Amino acid sequence: MTNKEIAKAFQMLGKVMELHGENKFKIRSYANAYITLRKLQEPLSSLQESEISAIKGVGKAISTKIIELLETGEMQTLQKYLKKTPPGIVELLSISGFGPKKVKTVWDELGVESVGELLYAVNENRLIELKGFGEKTQDDLRQKLLYYQRTRNQFHYATLEVEAPQVLNHLATWLPDNTIELTGAIRRAEDTLTGIDIVVDTTTLPQTIFSESLTLLDEGQEMAIAVWGENIQVRIHLCTPETFGTVLFKTSAHPDFLDAFPLAKLPATADEKDVFTAAGLSYLEPELRMASWNIELAKAGHIPTLIQEQDIRGVIHSHSTYSDGIHTLREMAEYTRDQGYEYLVITDHSKSAFYANGLQPERVQQQWAEIDQLNQELAPFRIFKGIESDILNDGSLDYDEEMLAGFDVVIASIHTNLRMDETKATDRLLKAIAHPRTNMLGHPTGRLLLSREGYPIDHQKVIDACAEHKVAIELNANPYRLDLDWSWIPYALEKGVLISINPDAHSIKGIHDIRYGVKAARKGGLDLGKCLNSKGLNDFSLWLTRR
Repeated sequence: MTNKEIAKAFQMLGKVMELHGENKFKIRSYANAYITLRKLQEPLSSLQESEISAIKGVGKAISTKIIELLETGEMQTLQKYLKKTPPGIVELLSISGFGPKKVKTVWDELGVESVGELLYAVNENRLIELKGFGEKTQDDLRQKLLYYQRTRNQFHYATLEVEAPQVLNHLATWLPDNTIELTGAIRRAEDTLTGIDIVVDTTTLPQTIFSESLTLLDEGQEMAIAVWGENIQVRIHLCTPETFGTVLFKTSAHPDFLDAFPLAKLPATADEKDVFTAAGLSYLEPELRMASWNIELAKAGHIPTLIQEQDIRGVIHSHSTYSDGIHTLREMAEYTRDQGYEYLVITDHSKSAFYANGLQPERVQQQWAEIDQLNQELAPFRIFKGIESDILNDGSLDYDEEMLAGFDVVIASIHTNLRMDETKATDRLLKAIAHPRTNMLGHPTGRLLLSREGYPIDHQKVIDACAEHKVAIELNANPYRLDLDWSWIPYALEKGVLISINPDAHSIKGIHDIRYGVKAARKGGLDLGKCLNSKGLNDFSLWLTRR
């Protein structure tokens, strides 16, 4: 082991011991050992134990652990603490500027056990009220977490969507006369990505294209691989102008789709639409090139008219300062109206969501009064009285029947006790769906992409129950959720269940997350008529009445 590797072992030991409230003097000695050892010029592996223990700030106890690391590659004391610490918490300890005290706070107070869960909590404004935190600290942590995620091998679509135009602009600077387009998973708008794929109609890239911002890793006849920024992989597919359409089609199709495509050999063409024509198929948008079943739709000419962002008429599922939102009810309403939407369904957290400042009954009444006042002022724009009611552990909804009856919209969601097997999770959802006051099922699996797998559920049973009880299902548009997964949309549509593309907005900026939900919904073939909040105000009100 190198000196730096040994030093980092002591740094981690000090952090996990502090996390578990151990002796402060020992913690400080390990922290000092980290500083000393990482600066040491002579390799520790070349020193005798007596020489190591003589190093200022090391001593007998630490030198013994250094020898243990050199001989075995492990330190038993460190392993002991790691075994009783969730891996996600250990990962959080590696984030610069986010020390053990703060990690312990979010672990104890919010139940956060991973980077993704913490980023989601930050985006939901949940850290401000915690001891040792504030708005500035929370904003700073958000940037640290986003940076940390950018340095890993997978990315949320929303992260690379920001970077991709910059890469395209960089390439266009050096290739002004060439056609350059995004392809691959980012063109299909997949939920998570391993990098950015681009097609360029050239077989030779000028070396001037590679610089500090775009570093070349490997270059072949058909593809060049580079790194954008710190570690975003960019795969540049090369072709002639005459085969641009063929390569664009091939690289933008998921392997499952490509395997089922009728043509074994693709025609050489500059326009990818010619590939579909040669196969006797109607053109399929890139989002529909995920699964083989879409090919059958194309054969039959039954391709849905995919939902578009401008088709969404109302914002459903939003939070205000009444619970854990950043902006007031008025600010959320006025901004929603000014964006051209016809209505807002405000759904702050229910009383059991203590972690999110859930509304006690008297605060519900206060919010209802404010909604009545704002509706008079903002008409014809309308605010609906909603709630995101926690599905409790036994499947019942938060609040009693009388209070639930006062809401226009009840979104039932699970937020706690997430460690469930499929039977438990499914039964819990089924009971909530069957409740006569439930209008919509929120983020059905509770997943956080790249961070937390959703609890397992029997999707068919859940969707069947929603069909039976006329309950809509949310496609949570937050780019860290995108739950319901797009792959279950076809089954939901088959059963006549409406899908609602909801931003789960905790700020006015969060309303714009609808666009990510639309992209996900398009992959599942969602059309205008099957999307709940593509209904205008009158039709949405009528749906609620009939429900």
